[in-house]
Amino acid sequence: MKLRLLLIVLLLANAGYFLWARGDLVGFGMAPAGINEREPQRLSRQIHPEWLQIRKEAKAGAPAP
Repeated sequence: MKLRLLLIVLLLANAGYFLWARGDLVGFGMAPAGINEREPQRLSRQIHPEWLQIRKEAKAGAPAP
């Protein structure tokens, strides 16, 4: 009986965390912090992020530049 109760409590806690992490509980005033609010130090340490360029992958037969 105790094991069954423990299992139910863990399943409810897991479901609650899932809903909270997805943001489904915003209407109840429970929302996770945004990405920018979680680690602002990472944003402040970036050096020229606008210089980042995304390039297509080179073909297998072509030599690398």
